[in-house]
Amino acid sequence: MKILVIADTESKALWDYFEPERLEDVELIISCGDLSPRYLEFLVTFAHCPLMYVHGNHDGTYLKNPPEGCECIEDRIVRYKGLRILGLGGSFRYKEGPCMYTEGEMRKRAFKARLKSVLCGGVDILVTHAPARGWGDLEDLPHRGFVCFNTFLNTVRPRFMFHGHVHKSYGHFQRELVHESGTRLINACEYYYIDVE
Repeated sequence: MKILVIADTESKALWDYFEPERLEDVELIISCGDLSPRYLEFLVTFAHCPLMYVHGNHDGTYLKNPPEGCECIEDRIVRYKGLRILGLGGSFRYKEGPCMYTEGEMRKRAFKARLKSVLCGGVDILVTHAPARGWGDLEDLPHRGFVCFNTFLNTVRPRFMFHGHVHKSYGHFQRELVHESGTRLINACEYYYIDVE
């Protein structure tokens, strides 16, 4: 299955200079946050597949005006063509506002998600906005990853974790890493295609 993962930066190749061939074989689009709801609506209109998303730290507008035609997967495990996909969006809380969490708050969410994963027989793809601590994150508080994501990865062992939040322009960008659990970590900044069996 060809999946298009997106985050943080609206791609001119997928929007301003859009060509239908760019979405031709895509069977699922997953947004890891911080994208305009209009952009998500545009993509799901031209794609012949669902678009699932989590919130980024700048997606407070989604709470009042969610992107139409797209599916929010926050704190849920969704099945699609045999894949079990879990969403845990948001970033580290560095100021007051929605879609930001302390480590303790995210730990509670991740714990509940682990319980749900037991009932579902596991998770294939974890979708977040922030990365796991020490795996493609930065040292500053706004871009720090969550320690509890490492615990989740080491216990649930999903095949993939898609995230965003750390942009290409930050100078510490790593598109792919392999976590100690064996999970493939993909930074979806702008866009990236991945084939998942």
